[in-house]
Amino acid sequence: MADAFWTAHLDGLSRRLGGLRFSAPVAHVYNPLVYARAPLLQYFERYAGGPREILFLGMNPGPFGMVQTGIPFGEIALVRDYLGIDAPILAPATQHPRRPVLGWDCPRSEVSGKRLWSWVRRRHPQARDFFSRHFVANYCPLAFMESGGKNITPDKMKPAEVHELFATCDDALRELVGHLQTRWVIGVGQFARKRAEAALAGLELRVDVIPHPSPANPAANRGWDEAVDAVLARLGLP
Repeated sequence: MADAFWTAHLDGLSRRLGGLRFSAPVAHVYNPLVYARAPLLQYFERYAGGPREILFLGMNPGPFGMVQTGIPFGEIALVRDYLGIDAPILAPATQHPRRPVLGWDCPRSEVSGKRLWSWVRRRHPQARDFFSRHFVANYCPLAFMESGGKNITPDKMKPAEVHELFATCDDALRELVGHLQTRWVIGVGQFARKRAEAALAGLELRVDVIPHPSPANPAANRGWDEAVDAVLARLGLP
């Protein structure tokens, strides 16, 4: 049985997010906290059972990662084979025909997730060794798509419409780091760093950043692993 905290955390966050409405160009909103709840609870139960000093924080689900598996940066093969997550995945109540949720049967691989979890596996061949000190989460659990199926990231949405979204995600992030007793939040990309700094201002923790592994980031296509290793070395993190 999953820890009662995580059940309540997901229930509260899903309830608040479910009341939000978004206008064009957003045409579809996917909430993996609902349809991929089982693997996400399995992830929390297996890897968030105590204090986690360092939190790697991403932006929001990618279409072939967390949208499919419910796990942050959840590239299917690595979630299944490295993290050992295997709980059943449902489907959203409504889906874009060009962006179906196929779960474990999805044939696509998310580059960002493959890079991040492959990097973690290289440093920690056993997942539990990584999670003894670290955790990985996304700032926003929702995925947004245009009518044609194109992904929309929260940093590209209308400021007036993300105000309540960010307030909800800020509250959830504070609850998360409080429960995990996190002392160091490392944004995976500048958006996550900025949101962490805003949400966690005044708390006794440190916020830093590593490059985002997305192929849309040109620097990530030129040795992302080595770049992240160099950043962590400068920060004094093994």
